[in-house]
Amino acid sequence: MGAAAEGLARATAQCDGERDIRAALEGAIPAVLATCDEQGLPNAAYLSQVFYVDERHVALSFQFFNKTRHNILANPYANALVMHPITSRMYRLHLRYLRTETQGPLFESMKAQLAGIASHSGMEGVFRLLGSDVYELLELEEVPGQTMPDRPPRTGLLGAVRRASERIARCASLDDALASVLASLADSMDIRHAMVLMLDAASGRLYTVASTGYPTSGVGSEVALGQGVIGVAAREATPVRIGHISSAYSYSQAIRSGMGLADAVEIPYPGLPQPHSQVAVPILCAARVLGVLFAESPQDRRFNYEDEDALVAVAGQLGATIELLRASDESDSADASPAGPPAAQGAPLVLRHFAANDSVFLDDAYLIKGVAGAILWKLLRDYSVQGRIEFSNRELRLDPSLKLPDVSDNLEARLLLLHRRLAEQSPHLRIEKTGRGRFRLVVGRPVQLVDEPPHPHPLPQRGEGAIP
Repeated sequence: MGAAAEGLARATAQCDGERDIRAALEGAIPAVLATCDEQGLPNAAYLSQVFYVDERHVALSFQFFNKTRHNILANPYANALVMHPITSRMYRLHLRYLRTETQGPLFESMKAQLAGIASHSGMEGVFRLLGSDVYELLELEEVPGQTMPDRPPRTGLLGAVRRASERIARCASLDDALASVLASLADSMDIRHAMVLMLDAASGRLYTVASTGYPTSGVGSEVALGQGVIGVAAREATPVRIGHISSAYSYSQAIRSGMGLADAVEIPYPGLPQPHSQVAVPILCAARVLGVLFAESPQDRRFNYEDEDALVAVAGQLGATIELLRASDESDSADASPAGPPAAQGAPLVLRHFAANDSVFLDDAYLIKGVAGAILWKLLRDYSVQGRIEFSNRELRLDPSLKLPDVSDNLEARLLLLHRRLAEQSPHLRIEKTGRGRFRLVVGRPVQLVDEPPHPHPLPQRGEGAIP
C-alpha cells in the first residue's frame, strides 16, 4: 500500500494508476465518508465530492453542519470509499484533515462541479458548498471485489495537444493563432463548440474574439468576471468544469453596463441554448490572466479531467503566443505616415459616438463599444480631418486621448475584435493588416461623424435580438 511520505503517486501506481483513481473522483457515484468522535464512536455518511487536488491531497465537500463535521473537527482522521463509475472498482482513502477553504480557485472549482452534480440529481437548492475541506492522503488501498471491464482507454489526446501546439507555433498573428486553436479542438479533440474570450482588466469583463460551431460568431459579446464558468475561471485563474449544467452557473445573460446605453449595446452570446457539459480554462502568461478558452457540449459528462488537462496545455501555449506576438508587434511597429484616401462614393455612412462608454453606432445599429470603440472613433476622426488611412499599433498606445490600459491589456485582441465586428456589420468599412504592428483603414463610402451629447436614455435601438 502507499505510504504518507510517498503520497498518491505511488499509491495510485499500485491501484491501476492515477487514471483509474481519478475517474473514481469525478462525482458520478457518491462517496462514503467514515469518521469517529472523541470517544471513538463511528459515523458513516454519503459525500457529494472527493476532489483531486494533487498527488498527496484531496478535498471533500463541506455542505452541512452535521455529525460528520463535528467528528472531523474533534478527530482529524477519516476514511473515504470511492467507486469507479465503469469498472465498479472500490478504493479506500485513509485521510487526515488539514484545513477548510471558503474561497479561491479550489473552492470555486468544487462549487461549479457540485452545481452540476446537484442539477443531475435533482438537488439544486439543496446542495450548497460551505467550504472545501483539504485532506492529506495517508494511504490508498483497493477494496477486493467483483469488477467490470473498463472501456478502452482514450488515446490520442497527447498527440492532439502536440498538433495544436505545432499549429499555434507557426502563427504570425493573433487572428491565425485563434483560428488554429479552434480548428485544433474541432479536428483533433472532437470539440465542436468552443470560443476564446479576452479579458479587459479595466472593466472587469471578458469579450468574445473567436468562436466555432455556433450559428453566429458572437464576437464582441461579454461576460463579467465571476459570472458563470467563464467568469469564475478568469477571476480565480483556475479551470472550471461541469458535467451536468446547473442553472446556478448560467452565464447566458451578460451583466449590463449601467451606462444608459446598455439596452442598445448587447451582442447576442453565441453559446448553446441547452448545454449539458462545459469546461473553461484560463489563458495565462507569467501568472497573468489574458482570457479564457471555453468549450461546451450538448452531451452529459462530455469533458473529463483528461480533456481539461489537454485544454490547459493548449491555453498555455496560446497565452505564450499572444505575449510573443504582442512584443513582436511593438518592436516592429513604426509610426505610419499620413496618406490620402481614395475617393469614397455613395450615400454617407452615419457614425454616432457616445462618450459615456465609447459606443459607436453605424446608421443607428450598434457596432462596438469600450476600448475598441474609442480606437475606431480615433481612426475615423483622423480619416475625416487629416485624410489618414495608415496607422500603427505604437501610435495608438502613445495616444493619450484613447486612455488605453497599460501594455499588458492586449491591443492586438482589441484590433481583431474591431476587424471582425466591421466585417460582420459593414461591407463599406474595414481595417486590414499591412505589416507587423501596422494596419490600414479602408472606407468605401463617405462618412459623417456625430459626437452625441450625454443622454440619460438610449437613443438608438439595436438591430439585433437580445441575449437569451
